Formats: sequence, C-alpha cells, structure tokens
Amino acid sequence: MSILIFLLILSILVLVHEFGHFIAAKRSGVLVEEFGIGFPPRLLSIKIKETIYSINLIPLGGFVKLYGEEYQELSRKSKVKSQKLKNKAFAYKNPWQKILIIVAGVVGNFLLGWFLISYLFTQGVPTPANRVIVEKVQDKSPAKIANLQPKDAIYALKVNQKIYPIKTSTDLITLTKKYGGERIILYVERGKEKFQTTIIPRKNPPKNEGPLGIVITSFVEKKYPWYQAPYYGLIHAATITQKIISELVKTLIQIVSFQKPSVDVAGPIGIARFTSEAAKFGHKAIFELTALLSLNLSVVNLLPFPALDGGRLIFALYELITKKRINKKLESYLNLFGFIFLITVAILVSINDILKIYR
Repeated sequence: MSILIFLLILSILVLVHEFGHFIAAKRSGVLVEEFGIGFPPRLLSIKIKETIYSINLIPLGGFVKLYGEEYQELSRKSKVKSQKLKNKAFAYKNPWQKILIIVAGVVGNFLLGWFLISYLFTQGVPTPANRVIVEKVQDKSPAKIANLQPKDAIYALKVNQKIYPIKTSTDLITLTKKYGGERIILYVERGKEKFQTTIIPRKNPPKNEGPLGIVITSFVEKKYPWYQAPYYGLIHAATITQKIISELVKTLIQIVSFQKPSVDVAGPIGIARFTSEAAKFGHKAIFELTALLSLNLSVVNLLPFPALDGGRLIFALYELITKKRINKKLESYLNLFGFIFLITVAILVSINDILKIYR
C-alpha cells in the first residue's frame, strides 16, 4: 500500500508539473506533439487535433513532448516538416514565451503545494508555534509550585542575567537539564497576559517526569474557515519555499567547500520511506508530505543547471539579453552533460538511501 501511495504521489507531482508546461505551450502557440500519463511503452492513445494523448506502461508521472524543444532537433525534423509548422516550434518562439512555458511547470508545483496546505488549514494541522505550550502540569512539581497552567506558552528563559529564546521543546528541555537546581526565570504568555515566574528545575526528577514536571509541545493546531485558508495557505507555502531555498543554498555551499551537509538529502527510495511513515498517520500527513515535496520540486527545478527547467531558463534569458540564440551544439552538449550528471547524482543518493535502510 505504501508503494502504491508513493507512486501515486510521484505521478501527481510530475503530472502537475508537466500539465503546467502543456497549458503554457498551448497558450503560446507551440505544437504539443504528445501529452503522456506514465512513460512508454504506450498502452492507449488518442489524437485530438495535433496532439496525441497517451496512457503508458510505466506509472511514474508523465511527460510533455513539444515540437522543436532544441534547435538541433528542429534541424533534423525540418527535412520533413513544413516552414509553416516551424512557427509552432518551441525553439523559434520569442524569449518571453519560452520563459513562460519553462516557468509554468514550477508554478504548477507551487500551486499544488498551496492548494494542499490551504485544504489542510480548513481541517486543522499542527504547525510550529515558535514557543513551548504547556499541555499538562504534574502534581507536586516545580511547575505546580510556580503556578504554571495548561495552555501557558513559554517563550523565553532567563538565567544568570542571560535570556534564551524558547522556540522548541528541545530548547526548554536542554536548558532546564543544564541549569537543574538553579533558580531560573520563565517568560510566560497566558492568553493576552505576559508575565515572569521563578522556578527551580529538579536535578533528579522522578521517573517519567522532566525537570519542571510538565507535559509540553512546540506545535499548535491551525485551522481557518474556507474563505481564509487560501490566504494563510499562500503565506505558509511561501514561508516553506523560502526555507527550502535557504537550506538548498546552504547545502550547495557546504558541498562545494567539502563540508558535510547539515541536512539529509533523500532520493526516491528515501521519499518512499517517508511516505510509509506518513501513511501511518492518515491522509492529512500524506497531503502534508505531498505539499512539501511539490514545493521542493518547484525549487529544485529552478536550479540553473542543464537538463532542469532552471538551465533552460538561463538559455532563454541569454537569448532575451543578447538577442542571439544559443549555439546548437553547445546547447546539446550542455543538456547531455546535465542529464548524465543528474542520473549519476540520483544513483548516488539512492545508494545512500539503501545504506541508511541497511544500517
């Protein structure tokens, strides 16, 4: 079941991306030779006007085949294609039309992530609170003595005249263990009221209890009516995308400088494992994972690297600025190099995913 869910998620992500290219190409007057669900060999097909719509055997997304995607491809076809059809070639569209077609796939993935997050906001989903929320206060504990109550939000801790922000449960647990037996001050928000309370964390708390004697979480449930969800969903999707970009840039810098990346990189096998874990928590977790993957895909595809949308975008921008088309052979070699490099990276990442499972 987990494998089927993973294949379905992957197919949706790729199909949405390719559908974005498809719509933009049609609107720009580019001949779409084929829009395929899955990858060949072909099982079923129907031709409507100039485009073949196909269902293929390998259920891993889909593809859009545009006429004249590269200049050298157009040169080969020009022997059998009319001059009139040349006007429908992607390669001979103006740079702005090319940019629109290229970016449309990325926009499609962002819109999917936004839509799923907006839906989840109508259902209620846990999101980081950037503070710690008290869920339960145990009897005869330091927290009880300090008059902490359920739903109190702890947002900072002061000790020895130094203030530490508290954004996650780990922050609070680490600091209260470190300063066990010492007098500390907690900054607390209760409703609209903010106050400070003095407390002494226990050095050796009873079994199954922490230094303060509270049950905590660093997540709050966000839920909005349907007419507000798209607005807050857009803000959340943009925030996640910004975070993805930041972490991706940081990771690339670490790789180039021969440092160990501070985040894990997962390929299809790793994502399949995450899908299996998400499936245990129900459809909300699956939708959340799909939204996150879709936003990741939109960012990764914009990397300025040959064979990715970002690489094609660089070619279009070059043409826009210089008013010259890129050299046919150079474009071909760069795309070939990019494809080989991406396949190599995918294989290495997959091997790493397998080693993680083995370990």
